[in-house]
Amino acid sequence: MDWKDYENITKYIYEELGRKTGVKIIGYGNTSKVKGKSGVSHQIDVLTSHSDGIHDYQTAIECKYWKKKINKDVVMKVASIIEDTNIHKGVIVSKRGYTKDGISFAKQKNIGLIELKEIKAGEQNEKNKETCFPIGELIVNFKIKRKRPKILNIKFDFVVTNQKLDIAESNQMIIGLKDGNEIALNKFLLSFKEKLHNEEPGKRIKKYYEFENANLINKISKEKTQIKGLTLIGELELKNMDNTRHFNIVDEIWLIMKSLFENNSYTISKLGMIKKDKNE
Repeated sequence: MDWKDYENITKYIYEELGRKTGVKIIGYGNTSKVKGKSGVSHQIDVLTSHSDGIHDYQTAIECKYWKKKINKDVVMKVASIIEDTNIHKGVIVSKRGYTKDGISFAKQKNIGLIELKEIKAGEQNEKNKETCFPIGELIVNFKIKRKRPKILNIKFDFVVTNQKLDIAESNQMIIGLKDGNEIALNKFLLSFKEKLHNEEPGKRIKKYYEFENANLINKISKEKTQIKGLTLIGELELKNMDNTRHFNIVDEIWLIMKSLFENNSYTISKLGMIKKDKNE
């Protein structure tokens, strides 16, 4: 997270918390500027507005994603902006907290102080013993198109016409070549299946392998016969499959937000859920 993310998150939190009470975001980021009585324009990180039915009130929120605590100088700057612009209230949001003089000066100037920090790895929120919690189950239905190469026919071209051979499982058959080498029939089948992957689904493909002085051999019975070729016919089968998956959704506490003067505490999860600590 960087300072821009920090401003974004602050805006989101105030936007969400303000929905029920009528608080609205009327300015945010570099374009959020208010001109003061001095004629000077002041950039406001997050500017909110709410109404009591008669008057509108604005709050200027200053975000400080600093590695050090906020001191009275920063509070003094925010207080001067509030005074120059006639904005009703100022709030500072810090990830590292505040110095003693910063807290004292903010209380005197009616500047709200908020600590918004990330929960550290392994750290447990005092009021929530577990940082991870299940929030529900997501059921997703989707269709899968599965392509599968399928061999439709294996045909041997025997040297002796109408020659017959008891062909067992393909993994038991080998082809003895003229040079004495032997190749498993399955190697030809796998090679043909790889070819089918590149073809158009549903299109019947024929492949002929020619041999010279070769024998088809049954490894179990040792029976063999001369062949001069092998024909394989197949296609790439396209199959629609319905699939349903269940996913358990688990959220995790990411940020802790505390108001120093109002004594309110919130946890913000990674999925954006904001919960108020009821024990505060």
